[in-house]
Amino acid sequence: MDHPVPLSGYRQGMSHPHPELKAAPPLPEGGLRVIALGGLGEIGRNMTVFEHAGKLLIVDCGVLFPEETQPGVDVILPDFTSIRDRLDDIVAVVLTHGHEDHIGGVPYLLRERSDLPVVGSKLTLAFLEAKLKEHGIRPRTVRVREGDRRGFGPFDCEFVAVNHSIPDSLAVAIRTRAGMVLHTGDFKMDQFPLDDRITDLRAFARLGEEGVDLFLTDSTNAEVPGFTTSERELNPAIEQVMRTAPRRVIVSSFASHVHRIQQVLDAAHQHGRKVAFVGRSMVRNMGIARDLGYLKVPSGLVVSTKELEKLPDHKITLVCTGSQGEPMAALSRMANRDHVIRIGKGDTVLLASSLIPGNENAIYRVINGLTRWGAHVVHKGNSKVHVSGHASAGELVYCYNIVKPLNVMPVHGEWRHLRANADLAIRTGVDRDRVVIAEDGVVVDLVDGRASITGKVAAGNVYVDGMEVGGATEASLKDRLTLAAEGVVTVVAIVDADTGALAEAPDFLARGFVHDDATFEPVIPVIEKTLATAAEEGVGDARQLEQLLARAVANWAFRTYRRKPLIIPVIIDA
Repeated sequence: MDHPVPLSGYRQGMSHPHPELKAAPPLPEGGLRVIALGGLGEIGRNMTVFEHAGKLLIVDCGVLFPEETQPGVDVILPDFTSIRDRLDDIVAVVLTHGHEDHIGGVPYLLRERSDLPVVGSKLTLAFLEAKLKEHGIRPRTVRVREGDRRGFGPFDCEFVAVNHSIPDSLAVAIRTRAGMVLHTGDFKMDQFPLDDRITDLRAFARLGEEGVDLFLTDSTNAEVPGFTTSERELNPAIEQVMRTAPRRVIVSSFASHVHRIQQVLDAAHQHGRKVAFVGRSMVRNMGIARDLGYLKVPSGLVVSTKELEKLPDHKITLVCTGSQGEPMAALSRMANRDHVIRIGKGDTVLLASSLIPGNENAIYRVINGLTRWGAHVVHKGNSKVHVSGHASAGELVYCYNIVKPLNVMPVHGEWRHLRANADLAIRTGVDRDRVVIAEDGVVVDLVDGRASITGKVAAGNVYVDGMEVGGATEASLKDRLTLAAEGVVTVVAIVDADTGALAEAPDFLARGFVHDDATFEPVIPVIEKTLATAAEEGVGDARQLEQLLARAVANWAFRTYRRKPLIIPVIIDA
């Protein structure tokens, strides 16, 4: 985390990170090391590395989506620095489910070592394989389901069914000679799930009887009392929207939220509406879910957007992405009048997702934009159209009482969530000294049945910036906030007035644009060719030359880095 929450005043005795932690010592023989490289102190980029007997097992590898203070960044990855020189020691990457914050970083990890075995359920691997196809990567996959037990090096993994806001989610029990770890992944205890696949509490109890030495538990809703509402309780609100909307209904959701989309399809079908999916990821994922049988689509219900043009507005439902205010998603573009679908008076927009912390401003900006064009916007704040996919406090306490773990390490959440989850564990009887609150990069060792913090590793933010991975820094992002999202490049070219050729190598002054000393070397031949062509065509006016130079450098920057910096050309006669 960039700005750790102050720890002073927190309860004495509970294990927590210290700002002066040093590099961890070697792992004692027979011990188990746990390092979260993402997902602690934040909602996203979940990735946990387990080390035992000289081998590494990775659980999840997700991305974090940028905030407004990180302009130009596409996604944020976990920091692979601490495992980069040990890639050959990795025995498998286990994926708990198919959400982006758990699988989105896998393509970048496989760039480091392409033959890593990737383990997951059928739907999770299908979503991943479609994503990897876009990256030109063919993964080595291992499909598992609940009840399976597989060995990967010194790690014996058993997979347990849990329900979440996406089908086919799994918890994983990891047995080693150092003890057993139970990692819940993202989960809740919906007793009436849409797919009738409940969290397997019998398996949790059985593992508890065997002895869980370290329990890694989803903390997202630890501050919320009681039990999370069942998905089925949303049906009346969604049905009401479909029944009462005078014109089109535009539903925005995560592209992987199969359960919520199923409810939308059922309600639309009930009220005689046709449905079209909008947005590449939505079309892709729902196609996969339908083909694999996770999404039940009545015959003739889903049509193309072109077919919708022939229908009256009150028979139309559109399902798109953009529920988090993402600037390039379909809903944001509709709000900005930058989409072929034009929002108008009488349209109803249904935001069928939660507000991810940090996205509130962007989401309300989209709501305001849609309202401006006359739409009625239905969202979590004014209607019961969303329930969480995470266990609330009552469910977490229930699990603690069933599992009776020796040690607890809250995961997946911001600091307030981790601490609330830790408090719940203590209240159920877990020894305060055995509750470990860590942050990204903190090393937790399980030795002789006790978990404790022993050091830290590098775990900063790694920014994906167009085609560039890791080049952007906090300093360059600060520049972008000042100079706009794309940066600025000044090109100073000294040109021989007689020949029109470069008299010497041009100088480049860049701000807010990812660069080092070698970045601009490839563009020099482009500049030389541009000036030579201009000389052949008799272009000698400095202003015209500067325009040609700016266009050539801008095109090169976009082709090379997928960025559109402001180019300031300066031509000086030699």
